Amino acid sequence: MATEAHAAEGATGYIVHHLTPFSVGQGFWSLHLDTLFFSAVLGSLFIWFFKTVAEKATSDVPGLTQAFVEMIVEFVDQQVKDSFHGKSALISPLALTIFCWVFLWNFMDLFPVDLFSNVGAMMGIDYIRVVPSTDLNATFGMAISVFFLIIFYNLKIKGIFHFSKELLLHPFDSILLIPFNILLNFVEYLAKPISLALRLFGNLYAGELIFILIALMPWYIQPLLSFPWAVFHILIITLQAFIFMVLTIVYLSMAHEEH
Repeated sequence: MATEAHAAEGATGYIVHHLTPFSVGQGFWSLHLDTLFFSAVLGSLFIWFFKTVAEKATSDVPGLTQAFVEMIVEFVDQQVKDSFHGKSALISPLALTIFCWVFLWNFMDLFPVDLFSNVGAMMGIDYIRVVPSTDLNATFGMAISVFFLIIFYNLKIKGIFHFSKELLLHPFDSILLIPFNILLNFVEYLAKPISLALRLFGNLYAGELIFILIALMPWYIQPLLSFPWAVFHILIITLQAFIFMVLTIVYLSMAHEEH
């Protein structure tokens, strides 16, 4: 619900206030402290939760918490078996981390719009964004990390010679068409991190904006719109985490294969 102080700024001021990150520095060297903070907290929460469940795991009839964790692990492991055709002990843990971490990023969008803003105001923080996936810096950071892994596995599995040959002679196996091959491969490799980052950012940014617009409406209308949208948004945040994970698995699988 929009507070009176923010309402006085008008709808535009209210929206800008909620979409402005708490940052330090200028230009390229600016740091979005709220994104870094919530990403670290959510990542630590994921590690703590899974570690605690693993330490208390039993071979007898599992409790609800253990069953829930095992269901997630088996689900991710099945996606890796279906999509990844190489051999690597890193892929399953990586896929599990990406799915759970991105899901927790997205889940922050389901908290009331003004909840953390009001808490931040009491701490003297004017701007605060609690959904890391609505920050393009966070989604690009995750996507670039995946991109570096793609290059790493290409070099590790194929070697410099075969990887270079693939870049120069694919898709057209002709020396005369090497410039076109380089251009096409450059676009293909560049499109992977960009599509990963923008897809996640765009969907969550739009979802957050809709929640903010609902918060600007009269109090008696908000429950009629916020609850149905929140229920639908649960599907969106889960689907976006799943897509990011699956595309990562597919891209790394391609890095293990030779054309």
